[in-house]
Amino acid sequence: MIKYKFNTLPTLMRNSEFLLKTNIVEKRFVHLRDQICKKFQDLEHEYSKQNCLKKSVFKKNSWKRDIKKNEYGGGLSSILKGNLFEKVGVNISTVSGIFPDSFKKNIKGAAKDPRFFATGISIVAHMHSPFIPAAHYNSRFIVTKESWFGGGCDLTPTYNQQIIKKDFHSILKKFCDQHNKSYYKKYSKLCADYFFLKHRNEERGIGGIFYDYLNNNWENNFKFTSETGDIFLEAFTKYISQYKDKSWTKKNRLKLLEKRSRYVEFNLLYDKGTMFGLKTNGNVDAILMSLPPLASWN
Repeated sequence: MIKYKFNTLPTLMRNSEFLLKTNIVEKRFVHLRDQICKKFQDLEHEYSKQNCLKKSVFKKNSWKRDIKKNEYGGGLSSILKGNLFEKVGVNISTVSGIFPDSFKKNIKGAAKDPRFFATGISIVAHMHSPFIPAAHYNSRFIVTKESWFGGGCDLTPTYNQQIIKKDFHSILKKFCDQHNKSYYKKYSKLCADYFFLKHRNEERGIGGIFYDYLNNNWENNFKFTSETGDIFLEAFTKYISQYKDKSWTKKNRLKLLEKRSRYVEFNLLYDKGTMFGLKTNGNVDAILMSLPPLASWN
Protein backbone atom coordinates (compact mmCIF):
# COMPACT_ATOMS: atom_id res chain seq x y z
CA MET A 1 0.00 0.00 0.00
CA ILE A 2 1.37 3.42 -0.91
CA LYS A 3 1.95 6.22 1.56
CA TYR A 4 -0.17 9.33 1.05
CA LYS A 5 -1.73 12.31 2.72
CA PHE A 6 -5.35 11.65 3.59
CA ASN A 7 -6.57 14.93 2.11
CA THR A 8 -4.97 14.19 -1.26
CA LEU A 9 -7.07 11.08 -1.79
CA PRO A 10 -10.32 11.04 -3.78
CA THR A 11 -13.39 11.12 -1.53
CA LEU A 12 -14.30 7.53 -2.43
CA MET A 13 -11.12 6.25 -0.79
CA ARG A 14 -12.07 7.65 2.61
CA ASN A 15 -14.48 4.75 2.87
CA SER A 16 -12.72 1.81 4.56
CA GLU A 17 -14.60 -0.80 2.53
CA PHE A 18 -13.66 0.87 -0.73
CA LEU A 19 -10.06 1.29 0.43
CA LEU A 20 -9.91 -2.46 1.07
CA LYS A 21 -11.02 -3.07 -2.52
CA THR A 22 -8.19 -0.93 -3.89
CA ASN A 23 -5.75 -2.98 -1.81
CA ILE A 24 -7.15 -6.19 -3.32
CA VAL A 25 -6.68 -4.84 -6.85
CA GLU A 26 -3.14 -3.68 -6.14
CA LYS A 27 -2.16 -7.06 -4.68
CA ARG A 28 -3.65 -8.90 -7.66
CA PHE A 29 -1.60 -6.80 -10.08
CA VAL A 30 1.56 -7.53 -8.08
CA HIS A 31 0.81 -11.26 -8.17
CA LEU A 32 0.14 -11.11 -11.91
CA ARG A 33 3.41 -9.24 -12.47
CA ASP A 34 5.34 -11.95 -10.61
CA GLN A 35 3.55 -14.72 -12.51
CA ILE A 36 4.23 -13.18 -15.93
CA CYS A 37 7.86 -12.30 -15.18
CA LYS A 38 8.54 -15.87 -14.03
CA LYS A 39 6.97 -17.36 -17.16
CA PHE A 40 8.90 -15.04 -19.48
CA GLN A 41 12.13 -15.67 -17.57
CA ASP A 42 11.63 -19.44 -17.83
CA LEU A 43 11.00 -19.21 -21.58
CA GLU A 44 14.10 -17.05 -22.03
CA HIS A 45 16.30 -19.46 -20.05
CA GLU A 46 14.92 -22.48 -21.88
CA TYR A 47 15.59 -20.89 -25.29
CA SER A 48 19.10 -19.74 -24.31
CA LYS A 49 20.02 -23.19 -22.98
CA GLN A 50 18.65 -24.88 -26.09
CA ASN A 51 20.77 -22.62 -28.32
CA CYS A 52 23.88 -22.52 -26.09
CA LEU A 53 23.53 -18.79 -25.47
CA LYS A 54 24.27 -16.69 -22.41
CA LYS A 55 21.31 -16.35 -20.08
CA SER A 56 19.66 -12.99 -19.48
CA VAL A 57 17.57 -11.92 -16.52
CA PHE A 58 15.06 -9.20 -15.72
CA LYS A 59 16.60 -5.97 -14.47
CA LYS A 60 14.40 -4.12 -12.01
CA ASN A 61 14.19 -0.41 -11.30
CA SER A 62 11.93 1.06 -8.63
CA TRP A 63 10.84 4.68 -8.64
CA LYS A 64 8.93 7.04 -6.35
CA ARG A 65 6.93 10.18 -6.91
CA ASP A 66 7.79 13.57 -5.41
CA ILE A 67 6.03 13.92 -2.05
CA LYS A 68 6.98 17.61 -1.94
CA LYS A 69 4.64 18.12 -4.89
CA ASN A 70 1.81 16.13 -3.26
CA GLU A 71 2.64 13.23 -5.58
CA TYR A 72 2.51 9.87 -3.83
CA GLY A 73 3.33 6.28 -4.64
CA GLY A 74 5.62 4.88 -7.30
CA GLY A 75 6.28 1.72 -9.21
CA LEU A 76 8.61 -1.02 -10.34
CA SER A 77 9.82 -1.47 -13.90
CA SER A 78 11.19 -4.89 -14.90
CA ILE A 79 13.04 -5.10 -18.24
CA LEU A 80 14.41 -8.22 -19.91
CA LYS A 81 16.70 -7.98 -22.95
CA GLY A 82 17.63 -11.46 -24.04
CA ASN A 83 17.96 -13.94 -26.87
CA LEU A 84 14.28 -14.77 -27.29
CA PHE A 85 12.83 -11.54 -25.94
CA GLU A 86 14.63 -8.67 -27.64
CA LYS A 87 12.95 -6.41 -25.08
CA VAL A 88 10.06 -7.04 -22.75
CA GLY A 89 8.94 -4.60 -20.10
CA VAL A 90 6.65 -5.41 -17.19
CA ASN A 91 5.63 -2.29 -15.30
CA ILE A 92 3.52 -1.96 -12.20
CA SER A 93 2.60 1.22 -10.35
CA THR A 94 0.32 2.61 -7.68
CA VAL A 95 0.09 6.39 -7.51
CA SER A 96 -2.04 9.21 -6.17
CA GLY A 97 -1.99 12.96 -6.55
CA ILE A 98 -3.76 15.89 -8.16
CA PHE A 99 -4.33 16.26 -11.89
CA PRO A 100 -3.04 19.54 -13.37
CA ASP A 101 -5.71 22.00 -14.52
CA SER A 102 -4.70 21.45 -18.13
CA PHE A 103 -5.45 17.71 -17.92
CA LYS A 104 -8.22 17.18 -15.34
CA LYS A 105 -11.01 17.91 -17.82
CA ASN A 106 -9.86 14.92 -19.87
CA ILE A 107 -10.40 12.45 -17.04
CA LYS A 108 -13.82 11.22 -15.95
CA GLY A 109 -14.88 12.64 -12.59
CA ALA A 110 -11.85 14.94 -12.23
CA ALA A 111 -13.14 18.25 -13.57
CA LYS A 112 -14.49 19.48 -10.21
CA ASP A 113 -12.15 17.48 -7.96
CA PRO A 114 -8.72 16.73 -9.50
CA ARG A 115 -7.57 14.26 -6.82
CA PHE A 116 -6.89 10.77 -8.18
CA PHE A 117 -5.64 7.30 -7.34
CA ALA A 118 -4.47 4.78 -9.93
CA THR A 119 -2.97 1.31 -9.82
CA GLY A 120 -2.08 -0.75 -12.84
CA ILE A 121 0.13 -3.16 -14.72
CA SER A 122 1.46 -2.78 -18.26
CA ILE A 123 3.42 -5.19 -20.46
CA VAL A 124 4.98 -4.78 -23.90
CA ALA A 125 7.09 -7.49 -25.56
CA HIS A 126 9.21 -7.13 -28.69
CA MET A 127 10.73 -10.39 -29.90
CA HIS A 128 13.88 -11.11 -31.91
CA SER A 129 12.01 -13.47 -34.22
CA PRO A 130 9.92 -11.79 -36.93
CA PHE A 131 7.48 -14.70 -36.65
CA ILE A 132 6.50 -14.07 -33.03
CA PRO A 133 4.09 -11.13 -32.68
CA ALA A 134 4.77 -8.10 -30.54
CA ALA A 135 2.42 -8.19 -27.56
CA HIS A 136 0.76 -5.61 -25.35
CA TYR A 137 -1.34 -5.99 -22.22
CA ASN A 138 -2.47 -3.62 -19.50
CA SER A 139 -4.99 -3.43 -16.69
CA ARG A 140 -5.76 -0.49 -14.44
CA PHE A 141 -8.08 0.71 -11.70
CA ILE A 142 -8.59 4.46 -11.50
CA VAL A 143 -10.38 6.50 -8.84
CA THR A 144 -11.51 10.14 -9.03
CA LYS A 145 -15.00 11.14 -7.91
CA GLU A 146 -15.85 7.94 -9.77
CA SER A 147 -13.98 4.65 -10.14
CA TRP A 148 -13.52 2.22 -12.99
CA PHE A 149 -11.48 -0.59 -14.50
CA GLY A 150 -9.84 -0.49 -17.90
CA GLY A 151 -7.38 -2.48 -19.94
CA GLY A 152 -7.04 -5.11 -22.61
CA CYS A 153 -4.54 -6.97 -24.76
CA ASP A 154 -3.55 -6.97 -28.41
CA LEU A 155 -0.95 -8.44 -30.78
CA THR A 156 1.08 -7.03 -33.65
CA PRO A 157 2.41 -9.83 -35.88
CA THR A 158 4.65 -9.22 -38.87
CA TYR A 159 3.95 -12.61 -40.48
CA ASN A 160 1.08 -15.13 -40.40
CA GLN A 161 -1.27 -12.29 -39.52
CA GLN A 162 -4.52 -13.93 -40.56
CA ILE A 163 -3.66 -17.29 -38.95
CA ILE A 164 -2.75 -15.68 -35.63
CA LYS A 165 -5.67 -13.24 -35.83
CA LYS A 166 -8.24 -16.00 -36.28
CA ASP A 167 -6.86 -18.05 -33.40
CA PHE A 168 -6.26 -15.11 -31.04
CA HIS A 169 -9.73 -13.68 -31.50
CA SER A 170 -11.27 -17.12 -31.05
CA ILE A 171 -9.51 -17.37 -27.68
CA LEU A 172 -10.65 -13.88 -26.69
CA LYS A 173 -14.26 -14.46 -27.74
CA LYS A 174 -14.47 -17.65 -25.70
CA PHE A 175 -12.99 -15.82 -22.71
CA CYS A 176 -15.28 -12.78 -23.04
CA ASP A 177 -18.39 -14.93 -23.49
CA GLN A 178 -17.70 -16.55 -20.12
CA HIS A 179 -18.19 -13.14 -18.53
CA ASN A 180 -20.70 -11.35 -20.74
CA LYS A 181 -21.93 -12.27 -24.22
CA SER A 182 -21.75 -8.64 -25.32
CA TYR A 183 -18.13 -8.07 -24.32
CA TYR A 184 -16.26 -9.52 -27.29
CA LYS A 185 -18.11 -7.65 -30.02
CA LYS A 186 -17.96 -4.38 -28.10
CA TYR A 187 -14.39 -4.60 -26.82
CA SER A 188 -12.81 -6.00 -29.99
CA LYS A 189 -14.31 -3.07 -31.92
CA LEU A 190 -13.03 -0.61 -29.32
CA CYS A 191 -9.58 -2.17 -29.70
CA ALA A 192 -9.64 -1.96 -33.50
CA ASP A 193 -10.76 1.67 -33.34
CA TYR A 194 -8.26 2.62 -30.64
CA PHE A 195 -5.17 1.11 -32.29
CA PHE A 196 -5.88 2.67 -35.68
CA LEU A 197 -3.17 4.90 -37.14
CA LYS A 198 -5.23 7.78 -38.49
CA HIS A 199 -2.31 9.48 -40.22
CA ARG A 200 -1.56 6.29 -42.17
CA ASN A 201 -5.12 4.99 -42.45
CA GLU A 202 -4.10 1.53 -41.24
CA GLU A 203 -4.34 -0.73 -38.19
CA ARG A 204 -1.34 -1.14 -35.89
CA GLY A 205 -1.79 -4.89 -35.59
CA ILE A 206 -4.53 -7.54 -35.49
CA GLY A 207 -6.38 -6.05 -32.54
CA GLY A 208 -7.60 -7.85 -29.46
CA ILE A 209 -9.85 -6.39 -26.77
CA PHE A 210 -9.82 -2.95 -25.18
CA TYR A 211 -12.18 -1.56 -22.57
CA ASP A 212 -12.44 1.45 -20.30
CA TYR A 213 -14.81 2.94 -17.72
CA LEU A 214 -16.01 -0.49 -16.64
CA ASN A 215 -17.88 0.17 -13.38
CA ASN A 216 -21.29 -1.53 -13.37
CA ASN A 217 -20.45 -4.25 -10.82
CA TRP A 218 -17.18 -4.11 -8.87
CA GLU A 219 -16.79 -7.85 -8.18
CA ASN A 220 -17.59 -8.88 -11.75
CA ASN A 221 -15.47 -6.09 -13.24
CA PHE A 222 -12.51 -7.03 -11.04
CA LYS A 223 -12.83 -10.71 -12.00
CA PHE A 224 -12.91 -9.88 -15.71
CA THR A 225 -9.93 -7.52 -15.40
CA SER A 226 -7.97 -10.02 -13.32
CA GLU A 227 -8.55 -12.88 -15.74
CA THR A 228 -7.69 -10.76 -18.79
CA GLY A 229 -4.08 -11.01 -17.63
CA ASP A 230 -4.32 -14.80 -17.43
CA ILE A 231 -5.76 -15.19 -20.91
CA PHE A 232 -3.17 -12.82 -22.37
CA LEU A 233 -0.33 -14.88 -20.89
CA GLU A 234 -1.86 -18.13 -22.09
CA ALA A 235 -2.33 -16.92 -25.66
CA PHE A 236 0.98 -15.09 -26.06
CA THR A 237 3.11 -17.94 -24.71
CA LYS A 238 1.30 -20.25 -27.11
CA TYR A 239 2.56 -18.21 -30.09
CA ILE A 240 6.05 -17.96 -28.60
CA SER A 241 6.25 -21.75 -28.34
CA GLN A 242 4.78 -22.17 -31.81
CA TYR A 243 7.22 -19.89 -33.66
CA LYS A 244 10.37 -19.52 -31.51
CA ASP A 245 12.35 -22.20 -33.39
CA LYS A 246 11.35 -21.12 -36.89
CA SER A 247 14.38 -19.85 -38.82
CA TRP A 248 14.30 -16.37 -40.31
CA THR A 249 16.31 -14.29 -42.77
CA LYS A 250 17.70 -10.77 -42.86
CA LYS A 251 14.78 -9.84 -45.13
CA ASN A 252 12.31 -11.14 -42.51
CA ARG A 253 14.07 -9.11 -39.85
CA LEU A 254 13.97 -5.89 -41.90
CA LYS A 255 10.24 -6.33 -42.38
CA LEU A 256 9.85 -6.69 -38.60
CA LEU A 257 11.77 -3.45 -37.99
CA GLU A 258 9.55 -1.62 -40.48
CA LYS A 259 6.45 -2.99 -38.74
CA ARG A 260 7.78 -1.70 -35.44
CA SER A 261 7.84 1.85 -36.81
CA ARG A 262 4.03 1.83 -36.69
CA TYR A 263 4.20 0.73 -33.05
CA VAL A 264 6.45 3.68 -32.24
CA GLU A 265 4.25 6.14 -34.09
CA PHE A 266 1.10 5.04 -32.30
CA ASN A 267 2.60 5.10 -28.82
CA LEU A 268 4.07 8.57 -29.25
CA LEU A 269 1.12 10.14 -31.05
CA TYR A 270 -2.05 8.53 -29.71
CA ASP A 271 -1.53 6.29 -26.69
CA LYS A 272 -3.62 7.36 -23.69
CA GLY A 273 -1.35 5.58 -21.21
CA THR A 274 1.67 7.51 -22.45
CA MET A 275 -0.24 10.77 -22.15
CA PHE A 276 -1.59 9.91 -18.67
CA GLY A 277 1.89 9.07 -17.41
CA LEU A 278 3.49 12.21 -18.76
CA LYS A 279 0.71 14.51 -17.55
CA THR A 280 0.87 13.06 -14.02
CA ASN A 281 4.67 13.34 -13.75
CA GLY A 282 5.22 9.60 -14.00
CA ASN A 283 8.60 7.93 -14.46
CA VAL A 284 9.65 8.68 -18.05
CA ASP A 285 11.68 5.48 -18.52
CA ALA A 286 8.73 3.39 -17.33
CA ILE A 287 6.30 5.31 -19.56
CA LEU A 288 8.45 4.81 -22.66
CA MET A 289 9.38 1.18 -21.97
CA SER A 290 6.89 0.20 -24.68
CA LEU A 291 9.22 1.47 -27.41
CA PRO A 292 11.27 -1.20 -29.21
CA PRO A 293 15.08 -1.09 -29.07
CA LEU A 294 15.23 -0.96 -32.87
CA ALA A 295 12.81 0.19 -35.57
CA SER A 296 13.12 1.24 -39.19
CA TRP A 297 11.46 3.74 -41.52
CA ASN A 298 12.01 3.26 -45.25
